[in-house]
Amino acid sequence: MLLQQLQRNTKKPSAGTGKVVLAGAGPGDPDLITVKAAEALRKADVVLADRLVSDVILHRYVAPEAEIIRVGKECSKKRSTPQSSINALLVEHALQGKFVVRIKGGDASIFSNILDELQILTEHNISYEIIPGVTAALGAAAYSGMPLTARGYATAVRFMTYYKADTVTDTHWKELAATDDTLVFYMSSGTLDQVVEKLVQNNIAAEKQLAVIEQATTCFQRVHTCSLYDYKQQLQGTDLASPSLVVIGKVVALHEQFKWLQNSSTNQNYFKPVKEEMIAIHQQNNLKHAI
Repeated sequence: MLLQQLQRNTKKPSAGTGKVVLAGAGPGDPDLITVKAAEALRKADVVLADRLVSDVILHRYVAPEAEIIRVGKECSKKRSTPQSSINALLVEHALQGKFVVRIKGGDASIFSNILDELQILTEHNISYEIIPGVTAALGAAAYSGMPLTARGYATAVRFMTYYKADTVTDTHWKELAATDDTLVFYMSSGTLDQVVEKLVQNNIAAEKQLAVIEQATTCFQRVHTCSLYDYKQQLQGTDLASPSLVVIGKVVALHEQFKWLQNSSTNQNYFKPVKEEMIAIHQQNNLKHAI
């Protein structure tokens, strides 16, 4: 009964009107997508998919006649679909009366550009809905055996990012080094050297360890752990796959005891890289819309 009610709520628009669903696909494992997001994909006329959405999800749930448009972002390789192009595609297809699903890796709202998309949809009076998903931090922690707020280890968890130097002040670093909260850094593998350096400079306790989870919840997941004070000898310079999530805190010590998924023996990429030709097409279309 409840499932039927949820399915009715996520209904396709009537003729002449359009709707956009902003949904999270989960962190990698295709079985972690929510029932509601899967149902939206089944009804979609058009799907705008991030790079960090499993191909299995798209093949499993999207109808053969639906259009799938890849709008991936890969900032570390400087290959990303411009947000303006994504906005234009949402508006274009919705105003044609189509049911559009904007599917994102992880959760739809955590460290995404959802605000830009909500603003453009509101400006054009387009109906929308937000469907949450399993964010990367929760998936990575579960698949690594590290409860982020384990009793006696942490009473809070912070989701952060450190993709450029001015996102965290010196005063904030001092407080981060002192807190017993579990710290989870998204999109920060490229600046990991600086993260560790800042925390060590501020005398973070040696019992708070570092974990880097590559491609969390996928068949290619790898977990690396070490003391922050041994980082230079044990982990610095490692070629980390994208995406990689960083966890810092006392809970990292639980990984060795409670891990249930062994590290992948290969270094393959689960998610396909963004193709440069697709970026060129999006940029060309964006110019056309601007004209």
